[in-house]
Amino acid sequence: MTARITAAFDSGNIRVLAADGDRFDLEIVKDHGSDFYQWFHFRVTGAAGREVTMRIVNAGGSAYPGGWPDYAAVVSEDRREWRRTTTDYADGVLTIRYTPATNSAWIAYFAPYSMERHHDLVARMAGLPGVVHRSLGLTLDGQEIDCLTLEGGPRQVWFYARQHPGESMAEWWIEGALDRLVDRHDPVSRALRRDATFHIVPNMNPDGSRRGHLRTNAAGINLNREWHAPSLERSPEVFHVREAMDRTGVDFAMDIHGDEAIPYVFLAGFEGIPSLTERQGALYTRFGEILARRSPDFQTRHGYGVSRPGTANLAMSTNQLAERFGCVGMTLEMPFKDNADLPDPAYGWSAERSMRLAADCLGALHEIVGDLR
Repeated sequence: MTARITAAFDSGNIRVLAADGDRFDLEIVKDHGSDFYQWFHFRVTGAAGREVTMRIVNAGGSAYPGGWPDYAAVVSEDRREWRRTTTDYADGVLTIRYTPATNSAWIAYFAPYSMERHHDLVARMAGLPGVVHRSLGLTLDGQEIDCLTLEGGPRQVWFYARQHPGESMAEWWIEGALDRLVDRHDPVSRALRRDATFHIVPNMNPDGSRRGHLRTNAAGINLNREWHAPSLERSPEVFHVREAMDRTGVDFAMDIHGDEAIPYVFLAGFEGIPSLTERQGALYTRFGEILARRSPDFQTRHGYGVSRPGTANLAMSTNQLAERFGCVGMTLEMPFKDNADLPDPAYGWSAERSMRLAADCLGALHEIVGDLR
């Protein structure tokens, strides 16, 4: 049987340049209207019991080439369990090797979170008591921007994920957060919903997700550089979500992401905003300390640099929201590789760990929610 590679499906991204038996030269396709690329997701058929060698020859020119050393691709034959496979990076080429047990296997940059799973999640949650679904508006490709509101107390909490669509761990995190929040037998969730109302946007960028983009929407726009002045022509996703936030107000916000290069889980804050208050900074620091105590997967030693006072980029959501609402805002970053503090050679950082981290984040939020204004 002849081996073949295809990517003509939801979030698929790869182009076959050459095939020689079970050896393939491939390239990742750039985001539409953009130079960003790094996300890949494709299917191998007809190669049961044979090692397939897949060389991504343009890896060196990707958005974050520093993300390839020590990285391992994920593979699945049932699209439920995603394990790491042998992967090497040298001279700008990422080489993936895998011997499938069946004639159908999927290879991806990280465990995909499909739009079908997204719709299943929205449908499952919207049918539960105390959960209200609303569409905030339409994307450029005509997809709904889904928001789930979990009715509760007076403090307004916003979680939003996948501004960068290739960071699929972010929507796995959202699923984990929702599963805990709707658990009526969970005392932390019951207490949180007594004190706060949750507004959750599981996928800020459904167009990029379906198109197999790394970082941009259908117009090639990086949504996390649009929060100062979003428009319906360039960034309707941010326009509609920010309008909804203006209507409710924001006391606490988490923007969920993945980082291609840094092998740790960490937070990025808003230290450089012009109107930073001592209260905001203290609550942000306290949240991180609590989360580090609760989760061995989280740490505060490694991360991004801190902006100098008054130099924060207000086009980025965490900075914009902290400045706009005086809220406690933060960006949560999870690795594409693994957590170097607690490595797992078989799975690396995974969908499951992302979901469990969400539960710990809610536990940390419970410890500070009473101090939010």
